[in-house]
Amino acid sequence: MTETASAPYVGDLLKDSPKNWGKWGADDEVGALNYLGPAEVLAAVALVRSGKVFTLQMPMGNPAGDPVWPGRRGSERYMLLDESHWLADKGPTFPGGLHYADDAMSAFLQGSTQYDALGHVWYDGEIWNGYDATSTIGGMAKASVQPIAEKGVVGRGVLLDMARHRGKETLDKGETFTQHDLLACADAQGVEIRQRDILVIRTGFLNLFHQLGKEAFYDGFNEPGLTYSPELVQWFQDLEVPNLVTDTIANEVTIDPESGVALPLHCALMRNLGIVFTEICNLDKLAADCAEDGQWEFMYTAAPLKVVNGTGAPVNPVVIK
Repeated sequence: MTETASAPYVGDLLKDSPKNWGKWGADDEVGALNYLGPAEVLAAVALVRSGKVFTLQMPMGNPAGDPVWPGRRGSERYMLLDESHWLADKGPTFPGGLHYADDAMSAFLQGSTQYDALGHVWYDGEIWNGYDATSTIGGMAKASVQPIAEKGVVGRGVLLDMARHRGKETLDKGETFTQHDLLACADAQGVEIRQRDILVIRTGFLNLFHQLGKEAFYDGFNEPGLTYSPELVQWFQDLEVPNLVTDTIANEVTIDPESGVALPLHCALMRNLGIVFTEICNLDKLAADCAEDGQWEFMYTAAPLKVVNGTGAPVNPVVIK
């Protein structure tokens, strides 16, 4: 993505945007996840009624390809040891004669279902909580994904199925929605969005990756999603949203249709408010079940990998109903 001549500088666009810097101390690195304390965890546990479990990670290293941000590549897995080594008399020998398989993977840390580090995106030379952006050089010394992984995420999740709400299998490229649309969706589903909820938003868009093929999927790449407004940012702030989870690669419309700025909510919500982003989730099975049993609220749990100085990390979120 390249900056367009007509797009304003994101720092100017967000000059009056609220910040939570310092709210949880000068050393904080988990931001709005501080909203999820023991009371929120226990309230989430109380939502478990049937014991149904849903995992939200997209497969990694899919031979058909992994949907990733343009310019990244999907995960690549390769075998290091398998039965062919023993067939060629090259396998290691162990007492008792066991054989085993071993493999490795090369992957972008943000090339699968993943959590962003709070320091992943910035402007004006400062990342989350006012840390200097030079702290990202050579690895994220501040606001990396590791503190998020150490804390873990447990809370009341609410699925907002925007695709189903609009009567579509998938939202269109560049299709937008606002907080008002989210509230209307929740009302139609018969669920209440409450303070400190983990918002899980389904667009169906990633299904097009395999349906259309890579070339068509990335042609004119502009994902559907939330679009920036000061009112939307204030809504997230007032609701004390700890975590935004979607089935898109970047959690918001790629290019804001009003300003032309790329990914302004990464800056307004993540950098400024400390809201943690979770991207590339597979929500189809969960959505189908919610539509069937009418339960759109659940216990959401997640713990990304503890990657030291990482800008993000793979995750397999688990929802329990």
